[in-house]
Amino acid sequence: MSTLSPERTERTERTERTERTERTERTERTERTELGKFFAVAAERLAAGHTVVEMFSGAVDAEWHHFLDDPEFRDFCVEHAGRPLAHVPRKGKGEISWVTAYEEQFGPLPEIWFTDAEGKVDTTALARYRDTGAVVAEWDCSPTGGDDDVAPKTREKATLR
Repeated sequence: MSTLSPERTERTERTERTERTERTERTERTERTELGKFFAVAAERLAAGHTVVEMFSGAVDAEWHHFLDDPEFRDFCVEHAGRPLAHVPRKGKGEISWVTAYEEQFGPLPEIWFTDAEGKVDTTALARYRDTGAVVAEWDCSPTGGDDDVAPKTREKATLR
C-alpha cells in the first residue's frame, strides 16, 4: 500500500479544488450566457404580445435567481433584452413556444437547457429535442417587462407545433 507524502497530498487537494472551481466558473458562464440569450428571445416575444416565455431549465433558472439581487442585473437585462425584465412565478407544462425563435438567432439549444439546478442532464428530453426539434417541459416562472410592471392576470398556453 502506497501513501502520499504530506506535500503531495496537499498539492493533489489544491489541484482538485482548482479543477472544481474552474468547472464551476465554466458552468456559471454557460448559464449566464444562456440567460442573456433567453432574455433576448423573451423580449422579442413579450413585445409581440406573448405573456408567457417559459423558463424550463433548472440550471439557467438557478443562475437567474442567483443574479436577481446583483447590482449588475438591470444592466444585464438592458444589454440583452433592451430593457429591464422582472421574474414572475408562472407554472405550466407543454411544448416550449420560443425554441424556434432561439434557434433562428443562436442555433440549437445546448445541453444546459436540459440540466437541472443540481447539474443533472435530462438525457431523455435532450434526445427528444435532438430527434424532433421539440421541447416539452414544465416551468414555474417567466420574465415580464420592467421593474414596475405587473404580470398579466390572464394565462397563455404554450404554442403547440
